[in-house]
Amino acid sequence: MKNKCKIIFVFILLAVFWVPSVDAGQKFTLILDWFPNVDHLPIYVARQQGFFVEEGLEIKVISPSETSDGLKMAAAGKVDMAVSYEPQTIIAAARGLDVVVVGRLIEHPLTTLLFLKDKGIDSPKDLAGKKIGYTVPGLMDVLLDAFARVNDIRDYTAINVGFAIVQSLTAGQVDAVMGPFKTYETVTMAHRGYEVGYFELEKWGIPDYDELIFITSKKTLAKNRAAMAAFRRVIDRAIVQVRQNPQQALTAYFKQVPQADRKTEIDAFQLTLPYYASGQKMDVKRWQEFADFALKYGLIDKKVDVSNLLWEAEN
Repeated sequence: MKNKCKIIFVFILLAVFWVPSVDAGQKFTLILDWFPNVDHLPIYVARQQGFFVEEGLEIKVISPSETSDGLKMAAAGKVDMAVSYEPQTIIAAARGLDVVVVGRLIEHPLTTLLFLKDKGIDSPKDLAGKKIGYTVPGLMDVLLDAFARVNDIRDYTAINVGFAIVQSLTAGQVDAVMGPFKTYETVTMAHRGYEVGYFELEKWGIPDYDELIFITSKKTLAKNRAAMAAFRRVIDRAIVQVRQNPQQALTAYFKQVPQADRKTEIDAFQLTLPYYASGQKMDVKRWQEFADFALKYGLIDKKVDVSNLLWEAEN
């Protein structure tokens, strides 16, 4: 009887303290928010350097066919994880989608309201009555509406331009676009000989937020907690390496994404480098401030408690 009690006690201890490990070579699918670019560079550096393999992950990275695909596929469990945006994720949570945030990639806003300098736009109010494009349906159109309310832009027309930012602006189809990054599309436009101006959202009434994040569904997280924790460790490690040896990181990235426009990506990388996440821990207070702003300005129609949205790994 005494031996039996000892055995039971041992099993109880194992149940309490055992942490599941990632199976060797566990397949893991990540969908990006956009076509591959230097915003995603730490992911590709980690894959090139074998960091995922060391954590027992066999990662597959895919690009979306539409700009809003990632969040929908992650919420539906069709992929393990998606690169998304904080505002988009808060909007999704308010609508009852099964989403949870498991990590960060870019920790401050890069999104701008971009326009050609020769359009005579000096302040947001100059966009009254204009055609304004947006890139990600369900996010940038809603963010544009909030920006317009904060900055008193009236009677504008919103147009979905998707990936066609440069073409829409240069062809005169729109007067400005909500969604381009100050670290990327500004470089693309400059390389094509266009002078641009832009309004940085956080300087015109939009609260600070995590620009690019990693999301999954609560169901997927419940099945893959160890894999999610491993993924976070990999991203942290990759970002540290990127900061310590940026030239080596660029070389690793170009090996993974050989189709990239090197001149654009190199210049964009220099602008993006300061914005990579300093860690995977989310700032609950900062997230709640943005969620409360979203409610006040109509991005969402019911309050979101972000403590239910942010996951902290057990590692």
